[in-house]
Amino acid sequence: MKRLKSELKELLLVGTVIPAHPLALNADRTLDEDRQRRLTRYYIATGAGGVAVAVHSTQFEIRDPQINLFKKVLAMAIEEIDNLSLNRPFIKIAGICGITEQAVSEANTAVELGYDIGLLSMGGLQSWSEEDILDRVRKVAAVIPIFGFYLQPSVGGRIFSYDFWRSFVDIQGVEAIKCASFNRYQTLDVMRAVANSPRRSEIAMYTGNDDNIVTDLLTTYRFNVKGENVSVDFRGGLLGHWAVWTQKAVELMTEIKEYKKNPNADQAQALLTKGTKITDVNAALFDPAHHFHGCIPGIHEVLRRQGLLNGTWCLNPAEKLSPGQADEISRVYNDYPELNDDNFVQSFLEKDNMFPW
Repeated sequence: MKRLKSELKELLLVGTVIPAHPLALNADRTLDEDRQRRLTRYYIATGAGGVAVAVHSTQFEIRDPQINLFKKVLAMAIEEIDNLSLNRPFIKIAGICGITEQAVSEANTAVELGYDIGLLSMGGLQSWSEEDILDRVRKVAAVIPIFGFYLQPSVGGRIFSYDFWRSFVDIQGVEAIKCASFNRYQTLDVMRAVANSPRRSEIAMYTGNDDNIVTDLLTTYRFNVKGENVSVDFRGGLLGHWAVWTQKAVELMTEIKEYKKNPNADQAQALLTKGTKITDVNAALFDPAHHFHGCIPGIHEVLRRQGLLNGTWCLNPAEKLSPGQADEISRVYNDYPELNDDNFVQSFLEKDNMFPW
């Protein structure tokens, strides 16, 4: 069984910012290789601790045989990371999905290319029993360390029982879990399962609840486990939301870590207030008003305005900004100027153009 390197495990447990990597396309929906590579360099330049590629934000259609971009986009990100010869830990996460045979095949591809861990989606398996899915997890974990993924039903996930998560966290090879249930009850199920596992100190919990980022990162979950008070925290975030304004996300993560070392009421209130602003931004980006139809184009639109992408095109032509979504993005841009990293991006692009990394 492949194990996560100790310095990467430590990074996950300390907590870091992991953006979910989008897909840069040309107007004819072919891969824009230059901008795809530049996006990877941008995320590294922000100080993020890793990147997740071939995930939902990268568009699941990259796996379609007629598109055939899965291995290519994974390889391109690895090439950019390796070219920089970073002198700090940086975790490389590959999205993995599909039935067991496909998931194992994708895990092998990720290992072959040099990825550290696989973000294993449980989406699209609606007819499977929970035990069937756990068996799939075990088989993939035999190939690559696992970053579990609780995906909300609105975008293809499903609801799992507490017992499922209790069994899930005991699987050797599960190193972390991204909770993107967008639901407090279901988030509690996962946190309680971790608290009740003898592996609780080994599991790094990451928020994927883009609608509740700051509260997740601030909150300590406490449970009574056989008469002992056990605490579980979200260590960091693996988020589509953090695919934009990433340098500000890194600042936010630092601010939250400092607060948790020396908590005080005024700073807690300031962070919670900032959290409501971030959630308002997320509503504009992720488009819950239209059942999240525009969530990927919303990310693209911000990156387009910053000059990191050339358009909002998706592989599926029907996937585009919803009516009024561009206006909502303009509103949050204007209402919360302190949350964007436009100045950082401008400086990055100037340096990146002059001195390719």
